Amino acid sequence: MSAQPHLRVVRGNPDDEELAALTAVVAALASRPAPQAAAPRRSAWADRSRLVRRPLHAGPGAWRASGLP
Repeated sequence: MSAQPHLRVVRGNPDDEELAALTAVVAALASRPAPQAAAPRRSAWADRSRLVRRPLHAGPGAWRASGLP
């Protein structure tokens, strides 16, 4: 064991169960992985789904829709 304690009680007089619960919580928080940064949002200009054409439906004005994006 090390010479210096890792946890120190500043106020109060906790019993063994309270110290065990505190140690378990601190150990669980310390073993948790660091949060990952969110992926940067892509611009709508770079969205490749805009290149996919919508289906054409037969009907009035369908010939006009066939030439427009």
